[in-house]
Amino acid sequence: MKTNAENQNIIHEIRQNGRIVLDSDCELLLPMIFNNLTGHNIPDAQQYNDYIEYIAIRNMGFTRGEIELVKNGEVVAKRYITKK
Repeated sequence: MKTNAENQNIIHEIRQNGRIVLDSDCELLLPMIFNNLTGHNIPDAQQYNDYIEYIAIRNMGFTRGEIELVKNGEVVAKRYITKK
């Protein structure tokens, strides 16, 4: 686990509509999930649509629309959960 200059944990969050849906202090986990949610890691349209419907919406609480990847309170990426 990496820490910043004040010796605090680095916190990643995925937010939607101003609400934190997921958060973690793992440096790799949420950026990977963020890429899954926006289709960057899942090139097959049917697999992506299934992931969004059955995992992201039903289990994680996301909806289709804009999401933000946040690191220590600063938005580092904005993308969309869509249907391919």
